[in-house]
Amino acid sequence: MLRSVLLGLSDRPEPEREAALAALSAIEIIRLAHDWQVWARDDQLAPIATETGQPWQTWLILGGRGSGKTRAGAEWVRARALGLGTEQDEPARRIALVGLTIAQVRSVMIEGVSGLLAVHAPHERPHFDVSRNQIQWSNGAIAQMYAADDPDNLRGPQFDAAWCDELAKWRRAQHAWDMLQFALRLGRHPQSVVTTTPRSIALLKKLMADEATVTSRAKTTDNAANLAPSFLSSVLKRYGGTALGRQEIDGEIVEDRGGGLWRKSWLDQHRVAAPPEIARIVVAVDPPVTSNTNSDACGIIVAGLGEDGRAYVLADRTIRGREPTVWARAAIAAYRDFAADRIVAEVNQGGDLVVGVMRQVDASVPIRAVRATRGKWVRAEPVSALYAEGRVIHVGEWPELESQMCAFGADGLAQGKSPDRLDALVWALTDLMLTNPRSPTIRTL
Repeated sequence: MLRSVLLGLSDRPEPEREAALAALSAIEIIRLAHDWQVWARDDQLAPIATETGQPWQTWLILGGRGSGKTRAGAEWVRARALGLGTEQDEPARRIALVGLTIAQVRSVMIEGVSGLLAVHAPHERPHFDVSRNQIQWSNGAIAQMYAADDPDNLRGPQFDAAWCDELAKWRRAQHAWDMLQFALRLGRHPQSVVTTTPRSIALLKKLMADEATVTSRAKTTDNAANLAPSFLSSVLKRYGGTALGRQEIDGEIVEDRGGGLWRKSWLDQHRVAAPPEIARIVVAVDPPVTSNTNSDACGIIVAGLGEDGRAYVLADRTIRGREPTVWARAAIAAYRDFAADRIVAEVNQGGDLVVGVMRQVDASVPIRAVRATRGKWVRAEPVSALYAEGRVIHVGEWPELESQMCAFGADGLAQGKSPDRLDALVWALTDLMLTNPRSPTIRTL
Protein backbone atom coordinates (compact mmCIF):
# COMPACT_ATOMS: atom_id res chain seq x y z
CA MET A 1 0.00 0.00 0.00
CA LEU A 2 2.70 2.49 0.97
CA ARG A 3 4.69 1.55 -2.11
CA SER A 4 1.77 2.24 -4.45
CA VAL A 5 1.08 5.57 -2.74
CA LEU A 6 4.67 6.74 -3.15
CA LEU A 7 4.88 5.59 -6.77
CA GLY A 8 1.58 7.32 -7.48
CA LEU A 9 3.02 10.57 -6.22
CA SER A 10 6.14 10.44 -8.36
CA ASP A 11 4.64 12.66 -11.08
CA ARG A 12 2.69 14.95 -8.76
CA PRO A 13 3.71 18.51 -7.80
CA GLU A 14 6.22 18.79 -4.96
CA PRO A 15 3.78 20.38 -2.45
CA GLU A 16 1.38 17.48 -2.98
CA ARG A 17 4.16 14.94 -2.42
CA GLU A 18 5.34 16.70 0.74
CA ALA A 19 1.82 16.80 2.13
CA ALA A 20 1.29 13.09 1.51
CA LEU A 21 4.58 12.17 3.16
CA ALA A 22 3.89 14.44 6.12
CA ALA A 23 0.67 12.53 6.74
CA LEU A 24 2.53 9.22 7.22
CA SER A 25 3.05 7.85 10.71
CA ALA A 26 6.50 7.14 12.13
CA ILE A 27 6.03 3.40 11.58
CA GLU A 28 4.93 3.96 7.98
CA ILE A 29 7.98 6.13 7.32
CA ILE A 30 10.30 3.42 8.70
CA ARG A 31 8.62 0.79 6.54
CA LEU A 32 8.81 3.00 3.49
CA ALA A 33 12.48 3.79 4.09
CA HIS A 34 13.28 0.07 4.11
CA ASP A 35 11.12 -0.92 1.13
CA TRP A 36 13.83 -1.93 -1.32
CA GLN A 37 11.34 -2.25 -4.18
CA VAL A 38 10.81 1.51 -3.96
CA TRP A 39 14.41 2.70 -3.73
CA ALA A 40 16.37 0.16 -5.81
CA ARG A 41 17.40 0.60 -9.41
CA ASP A 42 16.12 -2.03 -11.83
CA ASP A 43 19.54 -3.73 -11.99
CA GLN A 44 19.47 -4.13 -8.17
CA LEU A 45 16.17 -6.04 -8.12
CA ALA A 46 16.14 -9.83 -8.29
CA PRO A 47 15.07 -11.21 -11.66
CA ILE A 48 11.90 -13.26 -12.01
CA ALA A 49 13.28 -15.84 -14.45
CA THR A 50 15.95 -16.49 -17.07
CA GLU A 51 15.60 -15.40 -20.71
CA THR A 52 13.97 -18.76 -21.48
CA GLY A 53 11.39 -18.25 -18.75
CA GLN A 54 12.90 -20.85 -16.44
CA PRO A 55 13.69 -20.24 -12.74
CA TRP A 56 17.20 -18.95 -12.30
CA GLN A 57 19.86 -20.64 -10.18
CA THR A 58 22.48 -17.88 -10.12
CA TRP A 59 21.99 -14.13 -10.19
CA LEU A 60 25.33 -12.64 -11.20
CA ILE A 61 25.67 -8.94 -10.33
CA LEU A 62 28.69 -7.44 -12.09
CA GLY A 63 29.45 -3.89 -11.01
CA GLY A 64 32.11 -1.25 -10.68
CA ARG A 65 33.39 -0.03 -7.33
CA GLY A 66 30.61 1.63 -5.35
CA SER A 67 27.93 0.68 -7.89
CA GLY A 68 25.57 -0.69 -5.23
CA LYS A 69 26.10 -4.40 -5.81
CA THR A 70 26.75 -5.15 -2.13
CA ARG A 71 23.50 -3.43 -1.17
CA ALA A 72 21.67 -5.51 -3.77
CA GLY A 73 23.15 -8.73 -2.35
CA ALA A 74 22.29 -7.81 1.24
CA GLU A 75 18.74 -6.84 0.31
CA TRP A 76 18.26 -10.15 -1.53
CA VAL A 77 19.37 -12.08 1.56
CA ARG A 78 17.05 -9.97 3.71
CA ALA A 79 14.14 -10.73 1.38
CA ARG A 80 14.90 -14.45 1.35
CA ALA A 81 15.25 -14.68 5.11
CA LEU A 82 12.04 -12.74 5.82
CA GLY A 83 10.03 -14.15 2.93
CA LEU A 84 9.59 -10.75 1.25
CA GLY A 85 8.81 -10.31 -2.43
CA THR A 86 6.24 -11.97 -4.61
CA GLU A 87 8.74 -14.45 -6.06
CA GLN A 88 9.36 -16.07 -2.68
CA ASP A 89 6.91 -18.79 -1.59
CA GLU A 90 8.48 -19.18 1.83
CA PRO A 91 11.47 -17.83 3.79
CA ALA A 92 14.87 -19.43 3.30
CA ARG A 93 15.90 -21.36 6.40
CA ARG A 94 19.64 -21.78 5.84
CA ILE A 95 21.74 -19.23 3.95
CA ALA A 96 25.47 -19.32 3.17
CA LEU A 97 27.46 -16.07 3.24
CA VAL A 98 30.71 -16.68 1.35
CA GLY A 99 33.54 -14.15 0.98
CA LEU A 100 37.28 -14.36 0.45
CA THR A 101 37.89 -14.57 4.22
CA ILE A 102 35.74 -14.64 7.35
CA ALA A 103 37.03 -11.15 8.17
CA GLN A 104 35.79 -9.82 4.83
CA VAL A 105 32.41 -11.52 5.24
CA ARG A 106 32.02 -9.74 8.56
CA SER A 107 33.37 -6.32 7.58
CA VAL A 108 31.61 -6.05 4.20
CA MET A 109 28.66 -8.42 3.99
CA ILE A 110 27.43 -8.11 7.58
CA GLU A 111 28.74 -4.98 9.31
CA GLY A 112 29.48 -2.83 6.26
CA VAL A 113 27.54 0.32 5.44
CA SER A 114 25.58 -1.68 2.86
CA GLY A 115 25.73 -4.96 4.78
CA LEU A 116 23.03 -7.11 6.31
CA LEU A 117 22.74 -5.33 9.64
CA ALA A 118 22.39 -1.93 7.96
CA VAL A 119 19.63 -2.84 5.47
CA HIS A 120 17.12 -4.14 8.03
CA ALA A 121 14.60 -1.94 9.79
CA PRO A 122 15.16 -1.84 13.58
CA HIS A 123 12.17 -4.10 14.34
CA GLU A 124 13.34 -6.84 11.93
CA ARG A 125 17.11 -6.66 12.41
CA PRO A 126 18.71 -10.11 12.97
CA HIS A 127 21.10 -11.01 15.78
CA PHE A 128 24.77 -11.35 14.91
CA ASP A 129 26.24 -14.22 16.91
CA VAL A 130 29.95 -13.49 16.54
CA SER A 131 31.07 -16.61 18.43
CA ARG A 132 29.21 -18.89 15.99
CA ASN A 133 29.79 -16.80 12.84
CA GLN A 134 26.02 -16.65 12.35
CA ILE A 135 23.25 -14.20 11.60
CA GLN A 136 19.97 -15.29 13.24
CA TRP A 137 16.49 -13.94 12.43
CA SER A 138 13.55 -14.13 14.82
CA ASN A 139 11.68 -16.45 12.44
CA GLY A 140 14.42 -19.09 12.73
CA ALA A 141 16.32 -18.32 9.52
CA ILE A 142 20.11 -18.56 9.88
CA ALA A 143 22.91 -17.23 7.68
CA GLN A 144 26.31 -18.87 8.22
CA MET A 145 29.66 -17.26 7.36
CA TYR A 146 32.23 -19.09 5.21
CA ALA A 147 35.65 -18.27 3.76
CA ALA A 148 36.29 -19.14 0.12
CA ASP A 149 39.94 -19.58 1.12
CA ASP A 150 38.82 -22.69 3.06
CA PRO A 151 36.36 -24.37 0.65
CA ASP A 152 36.29 -27.70 2.48
CA ASN A 153 34.32 -26.04 5.29
CA LEU A 154 31.40 -26.14 2.86
CA ARG A 155 31.39 -29.94 3.05
CA GLY A 156 28.58 -31.14 5.30
CA PRO A 157 26.25 -28.14 5.71
CA GLN A 158 23.27 -27.57 3.43
CA PHE A 159 21.44 -24.45 2.29
CA ASP A 160 18.55 -23.18 0.24
CA ALA A 161 20.25 -19.85 -0.59
CA ALA A 162 23.74 -18.35 -0.80
CA TRP A 163 25.32 -14.94 -1.23
CA CYS A 164 28.86 -14.95 -2.66
CA ASP A 165 30.74 -11.63 -2.55
CA GLU A 166 33.70 -10.65 -4.77
CA LEU A 167 33.95 -14.11 -6.31
CA ALA A 168 36.43 -12.83 -8.89
CA LYS A 169 38.93 -12.25 -6.03
CA TRP A 170 38.66 -15.76 -4.59
CA ARG A 171 42.03 -17.50 -4.74
CA ARG A 172 40.39 -20.96 -4.90
CA ALA A 173 37.32 -19.86 -6.80
CA GLN A 174 36.44 -23.04 -8.68
CA HIS A 175 36.95 -25.33 -5.68
CA ALA A 176 34.91 -23.10 -3.35
CA TRP A 177 32.12 -22.71 -5.92
CA ASP A 178 31.97 -26.47 -6.51
CA MET A 179 31.71 -27.22 -2.79
CA LEU A 180 28.92 -24.65 -2.45
CA GLN A 181 26.91 -26.22 -5.27
CA PHE A 182 26.87 -29.59 -3.49
CA ALA A 183 25.58 -27.82 -0.36
CA LEU A 184 22.69 -26.02 -2.09
CA ARG A 185 20.17 -28.81 -1.66
CA LEU A 186 17.37 -27.45 0.56
CA GLY A 187 13.98 -26.11 -0.48
CA ARG A 188 12.25 -26.34 -3.81
CA HIS A 189 14.70 -24.23 -5.81
CA PRO A 190 18.03 -23.25 -4.18
CA GLN A 191 19.54 -20.05 -5.54
CA SER A 192 22.80 -18.09 -5.32
CA VAL A 193 23.55 -14.41 -5.75
CA VAL A 194 27.08 -13.40 -6.75
CA THR A 195 28.17 -9.77 -6.30
CA THR A 196 31.57 -8.95 -7.77
CA THR A 197 33.69 -6.51 -9.69
CA PRO A 198 34.54 -8.66 -12.71
CA ARG A 199 37.88 -10.08 -13.69
CA SER A 200 38.84 -12.29 -16.56
CA ILE A 201 38.65 -15.64 -14.76
CA ALA A 202 37.34 -18.92 -16.14
CA LEU A 203 34.67 -19.46 -13.47
CA LEU A 204 33.06 -16.08 -14.07
CA LYS A 205 32.89 -16.74 -17.80
CA LYS A 206 31.33 -20.16 -17.21
CA LEU A 207 28.68 -18.69 -14.95
CA MET A 208 27.82 -16.02 -17.51
CA ALA A 209 27.43 -18.67 -20.23
CA ASP A 210 25.18 -20.87 -18.08
CA GLU A 211 21.53 -20.80 -19.18
CA ALA A 212 20.46 -20.87 -15.51
CA THR A 213 22.32 -17.60 -14.78
CA VAL A 214 20.86 -14.12 -15.01
CA THR A 215 23.47 -11.37 -15.26
CA SER A 216 22.95 -7.77 -14.12
CA ARG A 217 25.45 -4.98 -14.77
CA ALA A 218 26.05 -1.65 -13.06
CA LYS A 219 28.60 1.12 -13.40
CA THR A 220 30.01 3.20 -10.58
CA THR A 221 28.35 6.24 -12.13
CA ASP A 222 24.93 4.56 -11.87
CA ASN A 223 25.16 5.04 -8.10
CA ALA A 224 26.37 8.65 -8.25
CA ALA A 225 23.61 9.87 -5.91
CA ASN A 226 25.15 7.82 -3.07
CA LEU A 227 28.82 8.62 -3.72
CA ALA A 228 30.99 11.62 -2.87
CA PRO A 229 31.19 13.91 -5.95
CA SER A 230 34.93 14.38 -5.37
CA PHE A 231 35.42 10.60 -5.49
CA LEU A 232 33.61 10.30 -8.82
CA SER A 233 35.40 13.20 -10.46
CA SER A 234 38.75 11.92 -9.24
CA VAL A 235 38.40 8.32 -10.43
CA LEU A 236 36.83 9.32 -13.74
CA LYS A 237 39.61 11.81 -14.43
CA ARG A 238 42.32 9.35 -13.45
CA TYR A 239 40.98 6.06 -14.79
CA GLY A 240 38.25 6.94 -17.30
CA GLY A 241 38.91 5.24 -20.65
CA THR A 242 41.66 2.99 -19.28
CA ALA A 243 41.54 -0.79 -19.02
CA LEU A 244 41.54 -0.47 -15.23
CA GLY A 245 38.67 2.01 -15.43
CA ARG A 246 36.64 -0.28 -17.67
CA GLN A 247 37.01 -3.02 -15.06
CA GLU A 248 36.74 -1.08 -11.79
CA ILE A 249 34.32 1.68 -12.87
CA ASP A 250 32.29 0.21 -15.72
CA GLY A 251 32.23 -3.35 -14.38
CA GLU A 252 33.48 -4.89 -17.63
CA ILE A 253 35.53 -8.06 -18.02
CA VAL A 254 38.79 -6.83 -19.52
CA GLU A 255 40.64 -9.51 -21.43
CA ASP A 256 44.43 -9.73 -21.51
CA ARG A 257 46.03 -7.86 -24.37
CA GLY A 258 46.75 -10.25 -27.22
CA GLY A 259 50.49 -10.85 -27.60
CA GLY A 260 51.27 -9.12 -24.32
CA LEU A 261 53.97 -10.22 -21.91
CA TRP A 262 51.69 -10.59 -18.87
CA ARG A 263 48.38 -12.26 -18.19
CA LYS A 264 46.07 -11.21 -15.37
CA SER A 265 45.52 -14.87 -14.52
CA TRP A 266 49.22 -15.25 -13.66
CA LEU A 267 48.96 -12.44 -11.13
CA ASP A 268 45.71 -13.68 -9.55
CA GLN A 269 46.80 -17.32 -9.42
CA HIS A 270 49.86 -16.68 -7.27
CA ARG A 271 48.69 -13.68 -5.23
CA VAL A 272 49.18 -13.91 -1.43
CA ALA A 273 48.07 -11.82 1.53
CA ALA A 274 51.46 -11.89 3.27
CA PRO A 275 55.00 -12.83 2.21
CA PRO A 276 57.19 -15.53 3.75
CA GLU A 277 60.57 -14.73 5.31
CA ILE A 278 62.34 -12.24 3.04
CA ALA A 279 66.08 -12.51 2.56
CA ARG A 280 66.69 -9.31 0.59
CA ILE A 281 64.61 -6.22 -0.31
CA VAL A 282 65.19 -3.53 -2.92
CA VAL A 283 63.40 -0.31 -3.81
CA ALA A 284 63.51 0.41 -7.55
CA VAL A 285 63.08 3.94 -8.90
CA ASP A 286 62.24 5.02 -12.46
CA PRO A 287 62.56 8.84 -12.34
CA PRO A 288 60.38 11.04 -14.60
CA VAL A 289 61.97 13.00 -17.41
CA THR A 290 60.51 16.31 -16.18
CA SER A 291 59.27 17.59 -12.84
CA ASN A 292 56.09 19.50 -13.73
CA THR A 293 52.51 18.46 -12.98
CA ASN A 294 52.05 16.95 -16.46
CA SER A 295 55.15 14.77 -16.31
CA ASP A 296 55.22 11.01 -16.11
CA ALA A 297 55.01 9.53 -12.65
CA CYS A 298 58.11 8.48 -10.77
CA GLY A 299 57.83 4.71 -10.57
CA ILE A 300 58.76 3.40 -7.11
CA ILE A 301 58.38 -0.34 -6.52
CA VAL A 302 59.39 -2.37 -3.44
CA ALA A 303 60.18 -6.06 -3.97
CA GLY A 304 61.89 -8.77 -1.96
CA LEU A 305 63.55 -12.13 -2.49
CA GLY A 306 61.94 -14.77 -0.32
CA GLU A 307 63.69 -17.61 1.47
CA ASP A 308 61.80 -19.89 -0.93
CA GLY A 309 63.69 -18.44 -3.90
CA ARG A 310 60.72 -16.52 -5.29
CA ALA A 311 60.38 -12.75 -5.64
CA TYR A 312 57.57 -10.89 -3.85
CA VAL A 313 56.22 -7.52 -4.97
CA LEU A 314 55.59 -5.77 -1.66
CA ALA A 315 54.45 -2.24 -2.52
CA ASP A 316 53.84 0.35 -5.21
CA ARG A 317 54.94 3.76 -3.88
CA THR A 318 54.77 5.56 -7.25
CA ILE A 319 54.11 9.33 -7.13
CA ARG A 320 53.26 11.78 -9.93
CA GLY A 321 54.37 15.22 -11.11
CA ARG A 322 56.76 16.06 -8.30
CA GLU A 323 60.12 17.80 -7.89
CA PRO A 324 63.19 15.52 -7.73
CA THR A 325 63.64 16.03 -4.00
CA VAL A 326 60.03 14.92 -3.42
CA TRP A 327 60.31 11.62 -5.27
CA ALA A 328 63.77 11.10 -3.78
CA ARG A 329 62.29 11.44 -0.28
CA ALA A 330 59.48 9.04 -1.26
CA ALA A 331 61.99 6.44 -2.46
CA ILE A 332 64.11 6.77 0.68
CA ALA A 333 60.98 6.59 2.85
CA ALA A 334 60.12 3.28 1.17
CA TYR A 335 63.70 2.12 1.76
CA ARG A 336 63.34 2.85 5.47
CA ASP A 337 59.76 1.56 5.83
CA PHE A 338 60.68 -1.84 4.44
CA ALA A 339 64.23 -1.98 5.87
CA ALA A 340 65.48 -2.49 2.31
CA ASP A 341 69.01 -3.46 1.40
CA ARG A 342 69.41 -0.80 -1.27
CA ILE A 343 67.77 1.45 -3.84
CA VAL A 344 68.05 0.61 -7.54
CA ALA A 345 67.72 3.76 -9.67
CA GLU A 346 67.63 4.16 -13.45
CA VAL A 347 69.95 6.99 -14.50
CA ASN A 348 69.29 7.22 -18.25
CA GLN A 349 67.38 10.51 -18.03
CA GLY A 350 69.09 12.29 -15.16
CA GLY A 351 72.52 10.69 -15.00
CA ASP A 352 74.46 11.60 -11.89
CA LEU A 353 71.67 14.00 -10.88
CA VAL A 354 69.40 11.05 -10.03
CA VAL A 355 71.87 9.62 -7.54
CA GLY A 356 72.94 13.05 -6.39
CA VAL A 357 69.45 14.21 -5.43
CA MET A 358 68.95 11.10 -3.29
CA ARG A 359 72.35 11.60 -1.68
CA GLN A 360 71.22 15.09 -0.69
CA VAL A 361 68.29 13.57 1.18
CA ASP A 362 70.30 10.79 2.83
CA ALA A 363 73.91 10.17 1.92
CA SER A 364 74.01 6.89 3.83
CA VAL A 365 71.51 5.01 1.63
CA PRO A 366 73.18 2.41 -0.63
CA ILE A 367 72.22 3.05 -4.27
CA ARG A 368 72.80 0.94 -7.36
CA ALA A 369 72.60 3.02 -10.53
CA VAL A 370 71.34 1.14 -13.59
CA ARG A 371 71.34 2.22 -17.22
CA ALA A 372 69.09 0.91 -20.00
CA THR A 373 70.77 0.15 -23.32
CA ARG A 374 67.92 -1.91 -24.80
CA GLY A 375 64.25 -1.24 -25.37
CA LYS A 376 61.63 -1.65 -22.66
CA TRP A 377 60.06 -4.74 -24.29
CA VAL A 378 63.40 -6.59 -24.50
CA ARG A 379 64.23 -5.72 -20.89
CA ALA A 380 60.81 -6.85 -19.73
CA GLU A 381 60.79 -10.24 -21.48
CA PRO A 382 62.96 -12.15 -18.96
CA VAL A 383 60.94 -10.68 -16.08
CA SER A 384 57.73 -11.79 -17.79
CA ALA A 385 59.17 -15.31 -18.03
CA LEU A 386 59.65 -15.31 -14.24
CA TYR A 387 55.92 -14.59 -13.83
CA ALA A 388 54.99 -17.34 -16.30
CA GLU A 389 57.02 -19.80 -14.21
CA GLY A 390 55.28 -18.72 -11.00
CA ARG A 391 58.48 -17.27 -9.56
CA VAL A 392 57.09 -13.78 -8.86
CA ILE A 393 54.25 -13.27 -6.39
CA HIS A 394 52.24 -10.13 -5.67
CA VAL A 395 51.53 -9.49 -2.00
CA GLY A 396 48.07 -7.94 -2.09
CA GLU A 397 46.70 -6.06 -5.08
CA TRP A 398 48.37 -3.25 -6.99
CA PRO A 399 45.73 -2.28 -9.58
CA GLU A 400 47.57 0.53 -11.38
CA LEU A 401 50.78 -1.46 -11.66
CA GLU A 402 48.94 -4.57 -12.83
CA SER A 403 46.95 -2.56 -15.35
CA GLN A 404 50.20 -1.31 -16.89
CA MET A 405 51.61 -4.84 -16.97
CA CYS A 406 48.63 -6.31 -18.80
CA ALA A 407 48.39 -3.37 -21.24
CA PHE A 408 52.12 -3.22 -22.03
CA GLY A 409 52.82 -3.47 -25.77
CA ALA A 410 55.76 -3.98 -28.09
CA ASP A 411 55.89 -0.20 -28.63
CA GLY A 412 57.09 0.13 -25.03
CA LEU A 413 53.88 1.87 -23.94
CA ALA A 414 50.88 0.93 -21.83
CA GLN A 415 47.65 2.52 -23.06
CA GLY A 416 49.71 5.09 -24.94
CA LYS A 417 51.75 6.18 -21.93
CA SER A 418 55.16 5.40 -20.50
CA PRO A 419 54.83 2.45 -18.07
CA ASP A 420 56.60 4.10 -15.14
CA ARG A 421 55.46 1.57 -12.54
CA LEU A 422 56.32 -1.34 -14.81
CA ASP A 423 59.77 0.10 -15.55
CA ALA A 424 60.53 0.25 -11.83
CA LEU A 425 59.18 -3.28 -11.39
CA VAL A 426 61.47 -4.61 -14.13
CA TRP A 427 64.50 -3.02 -12.48
CA ALA A 428 63.56 -4.38 -9.05
CA LEU A 429 63.03 -7.95 -10.23
CA THR A 430 66.08 -7.87 -12.48
CA ASP A 431 68.17 -6.87 -9.51
CA LEU A 432 66.69 -9.57 -7.27
CA MET A 433 66.40 -12.48 -9.69
CA LEU A 434 68.56 -11.86 -12.76
CA THR A 435 71.62 -10.01 -11.44
CA ASN A 436 74.54 -11.01 -9.30
CA PRO A 437 74.00 -9.08 -6.04
CA ARG A 438 77.74 -8.35 -5.95
CA SER A 439 77.82 -6.88 -9.46
CA PRO A 440 79.15 -3.31 -10.06
CA THR A 441 77.27 -0.23 -9.02
CA ILE A 442 76.42 0.73 -12.61
CA ARG A 443 74.48 -1.99 -14.41
CA THR A 444 73.48 -1.78 -18.08
CA LEU A 445 70.56 -3.69 -19.51
